[in-house]
Amino acid sequence: MAQAAGPGRRKGSSLSSGGGWGAHDWTRFLRPLNHSPEHPVPARGMAAVWQQVLAVDARYNAYRTPNFPQFRTQYIRRRSQLLRDNAQAGYDPSVRKQYLRLRSQLLAQRYGPLSEQSSFRAYSNSIVRSSRTTLDRMEDFDDDPRALGARGHRRSVSRGSYQLQAQMNRAVYDERPPGSVVPTSVAEASRAMAGDTTLSENYAFAGMYHIFDQHVDEAVPKVQFANDDKHLLACCSLDGTISVCQLVPTPPVVLRVLKGHSRGVSDFAWSLSNDIIVSTSLDATMRIWATEDGKCIREISDPDASELLCCTFQPMNNNLTVVGNGKHNLHVVNISTGKKVKGGSSKLTGRVLSLSFDSPGRILWAGDDRGSIFSFLFDMATGKLTKAKRLVVNEGSSITSISARSWISREARDPSLLINACINKLLLYRVVDNEGTLQLKRSFQIQQSSHPVRSIFCPLMSFRQGACVVTGSEDMCVYFFDVERATKAIVNKLQGHSAAVLDVSFNCDESLLASSDAKGMVIVWRREQK
Repeated sequence: MAQAAGPGRRKGSSLSSGGGWGAHDWTRFLRPLNHSPEHPVPARGMAAVWQQVLAVDARYNAYRTPNFPQFRTQYIRRRSQLLRDNAQAGYDPSVRKQYLRLRSQLLAQRYGPLSEQSSFRAYSNSIVRSSRTTLDRMEDFDDDPRALGARGHRRSVSRGSYQLQAQMNRAVYDERPPGSVVPTSVAEASRAMAGDTTLSENYAFAGMYHIFDQHVDEAVPKVQFANDDKHLLACCSLDGTISVCQLVPTPPVVLRVLKGHSRGVSDFAWSLSNDIIVSTSLDATMRIWATEDGKCIREISDPDASELLCCTFQPMNNNLTVVGNGKHNLHVVNISTGKKVKGGSSKLTGRVLSLSFDSPGRILWAGDDRGSIFSFLFDMATGKLTKAKRLVVNEGSSITSISARSWISREARDPSLLINACINKLLLYRVVDNEGTLQLKRSFQIQQSSHPVRSIFCPLMSFRQGACVVTGSEDMCVYFFDVERATKAIVNKLQGHSAAVLDVSFNCDESLLASSDAKGMVIVWRREQK
């Protein structure tokens, strides 16, 4: 296993002296900052037919130039610009609809017809992420509050159950010879980025690419690369700020620091188009930031005037964000209006520490500090939440991280959930039905009893044997586990931090891994070049 020695650090505060991790434990790390003013967003719109055209383009976008993902991003952005210009020109609607039909037919002839199931990942990752920016959609809501659910591409998701999804995932592979890969453009794109390497070779991260220490001595609970980006990274700190960092050209730099929260920032999320960041704070507010200039677009107070502990975007509609607070409540908030959605609130048994949607955005899982994970059905048309299932992982333990994945690899074909629960184990659950019922698949030994440690699935869908997950740990290490290896599941172990590792994040092609710790250090690791 590859290891790297860490640099010397000056003495800093520790996250916790033991016990469960909740809102009150975080307050020892905070210092006040000045608020920044609001910046309202102007209003403009886009014709629905051209959005449908762009949705069709985006569904096929993953099939274009598998070796050059940046070209795909540039292509879909240029298409968005051209379609926006045409929408403003005011062509006959019948002509637009005829163009939509012809465009669909031509793309189907070029790349083959797409079933909802096989194309969904490309669809959700491309149309919401690249076709229209989150700021565009916020402007549409400012212009027309009834727009929620009115655009067809926001709700065009598979209605099949999770059991059917798992069966379809299996069926694709069962007819293939042992050791072969799925002969699709998606598979080739994944192989092109990951390379024809073994799992251990592919996750041989050893060298430190860069170390960020602008938040030194204050915990960094979250670090995350921007969506579909190799070199844009953000991290939040209990010092009340968020840093946006650029890794190339060298040397890496902190592009801007987002200041405005008066207490520690507990969580943040990139919009799928990377144009905004939503953050939650112990000052009982969430803020919407424009990533281009770092300005605060809007500040939204928690409906319960409680510390906000976690947040996540609705994956199919980034106008909606779900937040969890210290008074056991979670709320669906329309970030365009700053108001919570009617019927979009629910109560858990403890402080809400973690949130995750499934890829279609139909199921939301929420974890609290009393060991429970709740599943909610999300109404795409109204934003309403319906409580479905509850699982008690371990009574009294904090659920500090939830990550959902439709499938991991050819061996792990079931929809899955990855859980950190302060029981010195990383837990992998199988999602067994369309109400989010969970069934424990296996666990991995780590050190976590009190800190808010997070874990992730590796972003590339694996077409090789095995599949990998990565987690932080209180023993100051980063662990890579093969979820299908029966024994000796540790694929790699990174050493270099001087405090508990709280979060990990891959860039889009898995060439870089970022990790953050309880003393404020962020390490960017580089994959070994073969």
